Amino acid sequence: MEQNSSLFSLTIDPLTKAHLAETAKWARFLAIVGFVFLLLLILVGVYSAFTLNRFEESYRELGGGVSDGITSSAGTGMAVVYTIMAVIWFFPLLFTFRFANQMRNALQGNNQELLTTAFQNLKVCFRYLGIVTVIFLVMIALSLLFGIMGLALS
Repeated sequence: MEQNSSLFSLTIDPLTKAHLAETAKWARFLAIVGFVFLLLLILVGVYSAFTLNRFEESYRELGGGVSDGITSSAGTGMAVVYTIMAVIWFFPLLFTFRFANQMRNALQGNNQELLTTAFQNLKVCFRYLGIVTVIFLVMIALSLLFGIMGLALS
């Protein structure tokens, strides 16, 4: 398997092929474990929403007075936050899983097109993680800025 270019020539020797095959195995394992954890994350969010809603209902039934709805709002809020977190992490796991499968198939069949597609999926995964990282860093910086401004104004 060789790719020629006007600037350089790369070949995949047996040692490199073995490294890529092992990388694909680990990537597949991590993606599957990640999907399982995403499912658990969503289930915990839904469970917490139902539990907190039932807690509020029980509180009212026991004569705890009028509830202000904060408990049910917190449960719903947790479910929404957990679901958003799961959606954010779904895509890098999907691209990692695709990378692993396509890399394995490319190496087994000596298929240059699948190899290129596998690396494209890996590139998209890293690009996505980079964008998410920048977004979170901006959110942290804005939170710090507003916190400092709030302290200065109080």
